[in-house]
Amino acid sequence: MIRAVLIAATFLLLAAASTPAMADDAAETVIQQEETLQALARENALLKEKLRSLECAPAITCDALAQKNLQTLREIARNTKNQRQAMADFEGFVKWMATNLSGYAKYVQAGSVAAGFAKVLPIPYAGQASVLTKFASQGVLSLNAASLSINRYLDTSQQFVAKVEALDPAKPATPAEISELARFADGELLRDMTDVQQKLAATAEISASALSFLESLNAYLGSTDEYWNKTKSLLSRKEADKKEKSYLSESIQHLRDGAGNFNARLKAFDETARKAGPLIKSVVAYDELVRELGMKTAQAKN
Repeated sequence: MIRAVLIAATFLLLAAASTPAMADDAAETVIQQEETLQALARENALLKEKLRSLECAPAITCDALAQKNLQTLREIARNTKNQRQAMADFEGFVKWMATNLSGYAKYVQAGSVAAGFAKVLPIPYAGQASVLTKFASQGVLSLNAASLSINRYLDTSQQFVAKVEALDPAKPATPAEISELARFADGELLRDMTDVQQKLAATAEISASALSFLESLNAYLGSTDEYWNKTKSLLSRKEADKKEKSYLSESIQHLRDGAGNFNARLKAFDETARKAGPLIKSVVAYDELVRELGMKTAQAKN
């Protein structure tokens, strides 16, 4: 466009020229302008070629991006090791709850026959004797599932930590090794972490319900002997003597203390799990970017 305008303007000058000298000067001007346009065209072509080369060779390399991803994976591994330290306590409390909840079932069954007592039980479907017993049995099943989930996460998390620590800090890991770790974290580790988090939350709910039940039972026993009078027929004399009010109070205190420690550790675990989830997803996103840059680099070389 610019070239055409310049040429047209030159012809107008030639046409308007009144002497041969003026015509020669105009022709020379056209030649100079032509050379200038050609030089600009060459410079423009060089700039375009440079831009294309910059696009094919990004500022950050695949290796550098992969190493950054590895740093995040090591941070996740450190958090995972901290989580593993609490798993032994979780497993101990879950097993303790499963054993004691089976014992509480006898109280539930006995309590359901005491006049008016079942109606105030602070557990799901209170007042329905047929379902009261299911609370304990279903609770034990839930606790057993939590125990299995804990063991599964212990195994998966140990594999992940071992894979990360197996990489030599003195030697850069390959993008392929880092990509494998990212996929393991997003697949097995995050899946089992989420599962154990849900199972532990269910355990907290069961312990809270059991504690509320025992506290209400203890308050009821403190106001009347109706419960013991009507439940001794369901409990042997030895059991009735053994499970006096003082024994029930001790059970409540043990459960309250155990649940308190469990809930405190569960809160800390939830915090690390909430941080680990987004970190793992960011690792996966970076891993996809590394692979995409790798393909572009390979295409540029070809």
